[in-house]
Amino acid sequence: MVCAVLVPVLPQFQALADCARAIAPRLFALASQGGLAVTRADGSTQPIPVGATPVVLDAAEVARRRDVSALLASAGFKMAQAVVQSPDRAWLLDSLGPIEARVVQRAAPSLFGLAIARVDFFATRHLAALELNATIPAMPGYSDVAADGYIDAVGAHAGLPPAECQRLKAQNGSNTSALHAALLQAFALARGGARPERIALLCRRADAQLTEVTYLARRFRALGTEAEVVHPDELSGTDAVHARGKRFDCVYRHLFVRRLEEAPNPWLEALFSAPERLGAVLLNGPAAHIETKANFALLSRAVAEPPLAARASLTTAELEAIEKTVPWTRRLLGGPSLDPDGRPVPDLLDRVAAEPSRFVLKRAWDYGGKAVFVGSHATDTGFVERARAAFGQALDWPQVVHAAAADTRGGGFIVQERVEVPLERHLVTAGGSVTEVELYVDYSAFCSVGLLPQPAWGGVVRGSASPIVNILGGGGVLPVLTTEVAEALEAALLSTAGRS
Repeated sequence: MVCAVLVPVLPQFQALADCARAIAPRLFALASQGGLAVTRADGSTQPIPVGATPVVLDAAEVARRRDVSALLASAGFKMAQAVVQSPDRAWLLDSLGPIEARVVQRAAPSLFGLAIARVDFFATRHLAALELNATIPAMPGYSDVAADGYIDAVGAHAGLPPAECQRLKAQNGSNTSALHAALLQAFALARGGARPERIALLCRRADAQLTEVTYLARRFRALGTEAEVVHPDELSGTDAVHARGKRFDCVYRHLFVRRLEEAPNPWLEALFSAPERLGAVLLNGPAAHIETKANFALLSRAVAEPPLAARASLTTAELEAIEKTVPWTRRLLGGPSLDPDGRPVPDLLDRVAAEPSRFVLKRAWDYGGKAVFVGSHATDTGFVERARAAFGQALDWPQVVHAAAADTRGGGFIVQERVEVPLERHLVTAGGSVTEVELYVDYSAFCSVGLLPQPAWGGVVRGSASPIVNILGGGGVLPVLTTEVAEALEAALLSTAGRS
């Protein structure tokens, strides 16, 4: 259920709050120029709303959230790898398409880790992990564009010189720089310490996040590594990966393997299945089995089922992270089960249908929030529209529960205990205007699996009027600042006010 009290934003940073409307036009322009936009199917772009009120966290808290996400991602990686290489592989592979499952099964034995992963949290009284993203953990570029644009906009308003703004941006950290470091680190592990000569950022021509991928390539070049955005139809080669007359020894995959179900591509299937045969390091390798929400349900079960935890060799630290942050999650199946309180129930479907305020349903393998149903919002227009899109008709909550249980597409559905999350009041700018809105806000922490030490990952914050927080579904990005950077900007604004 939703908490009734609205959370005040920036209570200890009054000058930052006061300047939000003044800096909004510059912030929006900088964010749009930097690539904070969604690309439509026709190639046109739509700017993503950006918060003129930032989220401020101590640097130590940012690092703590990264470390928690790294434990969860490691646990998810080990669980999925153990399952797909066992006789019970159907637990996860049934969530995938035929080509996707074939590629994952072929690639799994040589998958050594994840250069980048992302865990999506609601951060209320404690962190609540909602999903693990391992196949396209997007938004490292979006997060940098939002934070850098905010620092530049406030800096200009406070009269800070550009060099000081650059210093504050460096102090605030960069997920793009962390991604670049992670790719170099993972490549070196695969190639005996070597550095990639050239990175291909592989995505569709009209990928929704094309502007972000373009930003990443631009930043990688500025960091000293040749990099280009390339598309599937541009790739070729028999013993090496070629595109546009150049050889790429590292491929950063910003392309769902499931796209091969829509447009089969034997060359790409070969690359994804065994990139070493084409002389390339693929980062991340096929990881749909790790990201599927059925795997998240296995992690939740592992806390209560020691044999399952032992099967994936989960450590004490990983199990503690799961127990503290992962809400009760199970496959949505009829029959006896244990409810979130650990009590036996004769039929899980009846239990879920009887208490809509407590549960959320999600298709096991889907993205973009298209098949997510929040019981407490079952009368909302968005719920009705998603039900109609998923099941062909408008349904109430009990009907959705039973329809979802009977729907085996994408591995069927999981049910998760609803996390209470407060609304926050933010000023958001879109199209140059600024609006005060009440938002559901999440926090996504980036991390790596198999890389030590961890790159200097941070996080990204999204806000949405819907409890299903998603950029493509109409959400926006809120800048994340460390406390130290926010204090420096606050001091600059107060100094300017004192001189005027």
